[in-house]
Amino acid sequence: MKSCTLIINPNSGRRHKKINEIKIKNIFLKHNYDVDIIYTKYRGHAKEIVKNANSNLVVSIGGDGTFNEVMTGNFERKERILISHIPLGTANDIGAMYGYEISLYKNIEILLNGSIKGIDICTINGNPFTYVAALGKFANVSYDTPRHLKKSFGYLAYLIEGLRELKKSTIKYSLKYIIDGKEYKINSIFMLISNANRIAGINNFYHDIKLDDELFEVLFCTLEDRKEIIKSLYHLKNGDIKTLDGFRFYKTNNLKIIFDKPIAKGWSIDGEELLDKEQEFEVKIIKDVKILLPNKNIKKLFVKE
Repeated sequence: MKSCTLIINPNSGRRHKKINEIKIKNIFLKHNYDVDIIYTKYRGHAKEIVKNANSNLVVSIGGDGTFNEVMTGNFERKERILISHIPLGTANDIGAMYGYEISLYKNIEILLNGSIKGIDICTINGNPFTYVAALGKFANVSYDTPRHLKKSFGYLAYLIEGLRELKKSTIKYSLKYIIDGKEYKINSIFMLISNANRIAGINNFYHDIKLDDELFEVLFCTLEDRKEIIKSLYHLKNGDIKTLDGFRFYKTNNLKIIFDKPIAKGWSIDGEELLDKEQEFEVKIIKDVKILLPNKNIKKLFVKE
């Protein structure tokens, strides 16, 4: 009998009813797992649980930020263990990308019938993020949206906060960045570093994304006019943002960003604020991090079968 530590964030999402632990344990038992269910009690708790876990598998149930804690805790272990994630948050970008459905119990079945894959994980100044890091206009929406609004309105709460952000004055970041050995200077209102095809609830944000190609995607936005910003948001849903004026796009495995002064707001990594308001940031890839995934989208998301 294998062992599994199941971490549940009880504050994630808004649609689920009370979780049926007996039903969950029976599903794991059917797949030859003895499961220990632990509910998180505070921010950072999931990271601590993973660091001290003594099991064959750790699965998190919660939002994208919960999975980020699990990944971070796994990186801080002497020896990493197999991890996975089942979405139960507000946007659930990772869950949609991996191919999960709505039912929690169906998703547990889907996962335990899945496959182990090696994925690329990006780090920013050594802090891992599982799919996205953002800074600038709208980046703070994910962590500034009040929890009670997310509980009451779900994804709509993000849209409401996004409209508020749109009305605020736009900060321009003066910076230089070094990518693939070349240096550029730019004034940017927004920057996005990711390894995902769904971001901010938008499917196919990028096309043909691979999670094991040892590359991540980088996007800088230089727009300033509010009308142009709104136009670009429309194209997020209806076109390829990489082709629009006012954006610079790259695929790379190394990036350094140097701001002219320390940043005032933290990066949003996997929807949570990174409390690192430095002046220089370096993004790298750690490849072949083992994760258990549903089989549904593996062919689409991976180079290696």
